[in-house]
Amino acid sequence: MKKLPLLLCLLFTGLAATLLAQLPYTNPALSHEARAQDLLNRLTLEEKVALMQDQSPSVPRLGVPEFGWWNEALHGVARSGYATVFPQAIGMAATFDEDAVFRTFTAVSDEARAKATHSKQVEGRRGKYRNLSFWTPNINIFRDPRWGRGQETYGEDPYLTTRLGVAVVKGLQGPDDSHYAKAMACAKHYAVHSGPEWNRHSFDAKNILPEDLWETYLPAFRALVQEANVKQVMCAYNRYEGDPCCGSDRLLVNILREGWNYQHVVVSDCGAIDDFYKEGRHETHPDSASASSAAVRSGTDLECGRSYKSLIEAVNKGLIAESELDLSLKRLLKARFELGDFDPDSLVPWTRIPMSVVNCEAHQQLALEMARKSLVLLKNDKNVLPLPKKADGLLVMGPNADNESMQWGNYNGTPYNTITILQGLETAVGSKLPFIRTPHVVAEEMVQATIDSLMASLPACDKVLFVGGISPKLEGEQMRVNLPGFKGGDRTSIELPTVQRALVNALARAGKQIVFINCSGSAMGLSEEANTCDAILQAWYPGEKGGQAVAEVLFGDYNPSGRLPLTFYAGDHQLPDYEDYSMKGRTYRFLEEEPLYPFGHGLSYTSFAYSKPKVKKGTKTLSVRVTNTGKRSGEEIVQLYVQRTAPQARAKALRGFQRVNLKPGESKIVRFSLDDSTLAFFDSNQGIVSTLPGSYLLEAGGSSASTTCVRTTYNY
Repeated sequence: MKKLPLLLCLLFTGLAATLLAQLPYTNPALSHEARAQDLLNRLTLEEKVALMQDQSPSVPRLGVPEFGWWNEALHGVARSGYATVFPQAIGMAATFDEDAVFRTFTAVSDEARAKATHSKQVEGRRGKYRNLSFWTPNINIFRDPRWGRGQETYGEDPYLTTRLGVAVVKGLQGPDDSHYAKAMACAKHYAVHSGPEWNRHSFDAKNILPEDLWETYLPAFRALVQEANVKQVMCAYNRYEGDPCCGSDRLLVNILREGWNYQHVVVSDCGAIDDFYKEGRHETHPDSASASSAAVRSGTDLECGRSYKSLIEAVNKGLIAESELDLSLKRLLKARFELGDFDPDSLVPWTRIPMSVVNCEAHQQLALEMARKSLVLLKNDKNVLPLPKKADGLLVMGPNADNESMQWGNYNGTPYNTITILQGLETAVGSKLPFIRTPHVVAEEMVQATIDSLMASLPACDKVLFVGGISPKLEGEQMRVNLPGFKGGDRTSIELPTVQRALVNALARAGKQIVFINCSGSAMGLSEEANTCDAILQAWYPGEKGGQAVAEVLFGDYNPSGRLPLTFYAGDHQLPDYEDYSMKGRTYRFLEEEPLYPFGHGLSYTSFAYSKPKVKKGTKTLSVRVTNTGKRSGEEIVQLYVQRTAPQARAKALRGFQRVNLKPGESKIVRFSLDDSTLAFFDSNQGIVSTLPGSYLLEAGGSSASTTCVRTTYNY
């Protein structure tokens, strides 16, 4: 008789499973939308509200599993154990290589699927950092080099950001014609969000000129929605023209959903709904219930945070109708059905990707390829590089030479092994190298004493490889950093920290040949170093294989081909007010002074020559012949810049780029389409971006500097 309750329990459990299996939402043969609608109809108000939060609990009675929406994959799967760590996003931007970025994020999504399947099948975990909704990529425009999160972006140019952002999304989400999405990407942070970090919860990006909004801040978001079919858009912390971005009808309703026909999920940045009502923040709403209602009504489907718990109260008080929640929840459920989240793994082909792909040899080699292509040779006086591959007379110095975590950037995973720059150099020369670790930053009153101590202990050397710059511990997202030149994750100065500048000057006075390797996620003011150093290599935060890549470039095993995805200004004096979102005086498009190094700049160990570009009548195609005029093979990144000269003259803008690999003496003809999108600029009469009949100046060359380009005119 004691076994009867157990038998009844098993009987009822089996019966419940049988009944569930007969419900439409459990039928994989139905469309994702039909299944989402059927499941939605069976949920209570309390269950609906719970599923509109980023850590969505299970609903056992309906067989709905737990789901963690918050996962990161900025440059590799992050925060969930071992993974391949590729160069930081700004370094990937320096590759100017759409195909390589697509292949990188195909590898990232392979690892993501393998790890998610393992977490579910082996560990029984499906929550935060364990699932397939990735809040990547960050496609905000890096409009000011002081922004600490600029390292997460693809630079200052809307076109480059667009092309690489599309590649990221397609690599993460998999083929459009697949029944099940491989993963979900997320275009963030929508919109007009590029710092400051310290006041982002109260900042109002206002008085934005229409031409800046449509030419600079929105193009990448539009492309990811309309071309890449991105599954998520994250609304930003700040206000836009008075309204919090996560409650902005202008951004979310008029532009995103109605203008661009966006059908998928909008998620809030973490804690952004709290900013609507908490004291000292936006304070646009009186409480959590009214703030949450406003956000949902504007189309913010999912909250990262805790305010949406008050939606139950909001419905009960009549602040919002349950049917309005249903609009958002259906989008969330449909997204999960598209991932195969409710179906047996046997039906979802992506679940067959094995754990052996995680940080596998092929992915490590891809990380090395990306690191190589990301390195930008800024200066090389008298061809001091490449160096002879010998240890004699070499000294390695600096805060970043033997610094693993610097190379990982932020929002990172953990590789099985990291090759630091010091390790890469020592492997290249086949022996240990003398090394002096120096600080990133010291208090101003300690600078001279620090320099005196370091110079007093300097060993005999002819060449110093100084690996300096800053680190992700100094620049990043809303950080507790208050040191000279840094504030809350941002920078107050772009100049090289004083102690490093003083040390480089002391080495130069001592007659040392200096090769400066700068590691940073942003543009540095290096005007003094450009005078005192013989060569400068920009290394970014180069990922797990960064040390090997740097050594290969310095010793000539790899010919550098990276290009700057942002302007390196001559110094702080060239920067406008950080909190002014006008593009006047910013980036290569609007800077009226001469920068230190222009957008698109990067040297090679060979040289390239361009013929005069030609536009063949009736083809709408520009062609230019590029020739390797040097003595070794190399890759040139051929860049196309377009400027509308009449009517309504607009600043020139990047509208095409191609990597071309050329042997010594070899030539290739590079072609660029002159279609409507290539010639589109803001039209003040219509208030939109459009292509106008008129005159256009076309420049092709190795950087944005007109002195490096060949040009022609084109009448459209």
